[in-house]
Amino acid sequence: MNSRISRAAVAFVATAGATLGVTVANPSPAAAAMTICYNTSQAPSFASIANQAATIWNNATTNLTLSPNCGSNLRIYQITGGGSYAVRTSLGNGRVYIDTQQAQQYSPLRIMTHEIGHILGLPDNYNGNCAILMSGGSAGTSCTNPYPSTTEANRVSNLFAGTRSAERTSGDTGGAVFRDSWPAAPATVG
Repeated sequence: MNSRISRAAVAFVATAGATLGVTVANPSPAAAAMTICYNTSQAPSFASIANQAATIWNNATTNLTLSPNCGSNLRIYQITGGGSYAVRTSLGNGRVYIDTQQAQQYSPLRIMTHEIGHILGLPDNYNGNCAILMSGGSAGTSCTNPYPSTTEANRVSNLFAGTRSAERTSGDTGGAVFRDSWPAAPATVG
């Protein structure tokens, strides 16, 4: 009997609200945000850039949180030579290598955000469009845009929809190595 009364009361309030032009949102349970812990202990000069890139991804996506030094889903390494690249072992897990020489030529924040994008499930897009983060170095050295496009951010949000751990793999989001996003720095002759 009480449940009938409760349902009747809810129906009455909804009908009355609709009649008055008021909409009552039916709150749905919030999707649990997945936390990806990143570790910058092997990239000390890029730690602040990694933090900025994490903030960019956190603000661009709806159900994902990149958090520093709480674990090691994502390890970030500083290297010299060979180009920046990412190795994704599964969705949300892997390693990012940032080349110090390349970071002098291209925007270090764009490189970092781009490489983290691979760990988050995005492929390269060599179209040269600076507005597309995953175009990488094909947009040229003057491109400093570190922000994913709406399409890229939505793709990452969709990949992580309903996930709670960084162990999820499906489709093309499994292990992969992403090299050659950034043209190699010119060799020094001398």
